[in-house]
Amino acid sequence: MRARSLAWINTRDLFSTDLNNLCGCGFGTRIAHQDSVNTLRSSNEGRSWQPAFAGVQRSSSLLELEGWMPSEIGFISPMVKQLMRLIAGWRCVAGNEFAVEIALREALNNAVVHGNAMDPSKLVEVRCRCERGKGVWLIVKDHGTGFDPRAVSDPLASDGLQAEPGRGIHLMKLMMDEVSFHCAGSEVHMRKGPASSSRTELPENDERVSSRRDEQHGV
Repeated sequence: MRARSLAWINTRDLFSTDLNNLCGCGFGTRIAHQDSVNTLRSSNEGRSWQPAFAGVQRSSSLLELEGWMPSEIGFISPMVKQLMRLIAGWRCVAGNEFAVEIALREALNNAVVHGNAMDPSKLVEVRCRCERGKGVWLIVKDHGTGFDPRAVSDPLASDGLQAEPGRGIHLMKLMMDEVSFHCAGSEVHMRKGPASSSRTELPENDERVSSRRDEQHGV
C-alpha cells in the first residue's frame, strides 16, 4: 500500500521498528530544529499557536506521526488531546488509552518545565508510531541540557509523590510497558501495548471514579 501523507511534511523513514533506534539523538537529523520552529510559527501565523502535526500512513495498520509544541504549560493539554484522539482512533492500545494519556502528559510536562525551562524559543517534539493491535511507541524530546535519570530521587521516599521530576518519571514507568532515557536524558522513549498484552492493569472506570471521590473526601 502506498504511504499516504497526513500533513504538510513528509515523515518517511523517521521511525524504525526497534524502540531503541526509533530516532537518533538530536531529533533533528532529518528535520532541523529551526526549520520546525519556523514551520510551526508560519502555520499558526495570525492566530493562537496550536500543536502542529505531520505524519504518514504506512499501511492500513501503521501510522507514524511527528508533532511540535511551544514550551508552555498551556499547550500540553491540546497536544495530549489531539494525539490521544489519533491513538484511540487507531486502536493500537485498546483498553490502555488512559495509561498512555497519563504517561504522555507527564513526559510533556517534564520536557516543558524541566527540560526547556519554559523557554518559548524552544520546542517540545513528539514522535509517535501506532500499529493497530500491537501498540504505540512514543518519544518526547526537549532541547535542554538533559539530566541523569539515575540521580533522580525515589518519589516513594519520605517526600512522597510530590517530588519533581521524580513523580513524573515514576508515573511514566508505572503506566507504560517500557520507558528509557536517551541523549543525556533529553529524550524519553516509551512503549505501550494493548490491554491483552500489556503488563499494566488499571482499575475499571467506576473504580477510578470511586477513588477520586475518596480523595476529595480525604479518605
